[in-house]
Amino acid sequence: MSPGKFRVGLVQMSCAIDPNENFAKAEWRIREAAARGAEIVCLQELFRSQYFCRTEDHAMFALAEPIPGPSTDSLGRLARELRIVIVASLFERRAAGVYHNTAAILGSDGNIAGLYRKMHIPDDPLYYEKFYFTPGDLGFPNFDTQVGRIGVLVCWDQWYPEGARLSALSGANILFYPTAIGWHPSEKAQYGAAQRDAWQTIQRAHAIANGIYVAAANRVGYEGPPETGIEFWGSSFVADPFGQIVAQASATGEEILIAECDPHRVEETRQHWPFLRDRRIDAYAPILNRWLGK
Repeated sequence: MSPGKFRVGLVQMSCAIDPNENFAKAEWRIREAAARGAEIVCLQELFRSQYFCRTEDHAMFALAEPIPGPSTDSLGRLARELRIVIVASLFERRAAGVYHNTAAILGSDGNIAGLYRKMHIPDDPLYYEKFYFTPGDLGFPNFDTQVGRIGVLVCWDQWYPEGARLSALSGANILFYPTAIGWHPSEKAQYGAAQRDAWQTIQRAHAIANGIYVAAANRVGYEGPPETGIEFWGSSFVADPFGQIVAQASATGEEILIAECDPHRVEETRQHWPFLRDRRIDAYAPILNRWLGK
């Protein structure tokens, strides 16, 4: 690789009921990604467990943990051993009754480089996240790592251009989106193709609008009862600063996706498509309103 280039690793895996089994699998997959040259590895959303937000169940709060805590301690040791950066999505117990959907960034020195707490919290059938998560209060921070400046958002955040824009404006070269998204069994036949296409299209649009790399790591496999579970559609991918797909995983299998990213592409794309230059920041104040109609 030329100077400045770096390799991203996305871990796409299925999850068992036992959190210890999932954590062990994730650690092994991180090792595999590092062995294939990844310098920064992103795990899928809430990788330690199955996607528990399919139901509203107080027992699931037992899955939460503090940060720093057992997971960040173990992943920090692994990051230090492998000399890589790890992006890990965790169920954070901040205090009694205050829980977050949080991404921890572990630096190559093993320390926590920072946290991102999911800002946009969905409440839809089988995605009852408002029951579990307090909205994030850290804004859209960026993190300086050995591969450069990165932004991290989580799943539902990927549908909002504002979060991607604010992260890009803070200097990130790449946005990571740990994700857990899939099909309802009753909807797949009619809407499935369009839903997955929209999911990829909106994130490719963030890449284009901001001249930035985008990397989405989704889970795979079926979780829950036959008629009321979710079939996670995998399809983890990396898009370049003009929205072109440079690497993509399958919809059904566990994979480690490796992609090379070149910060020079950010500079080159923004020179030829200067969207950031031509923004009318003097005219955007109304966007702070919920609604502008009557």
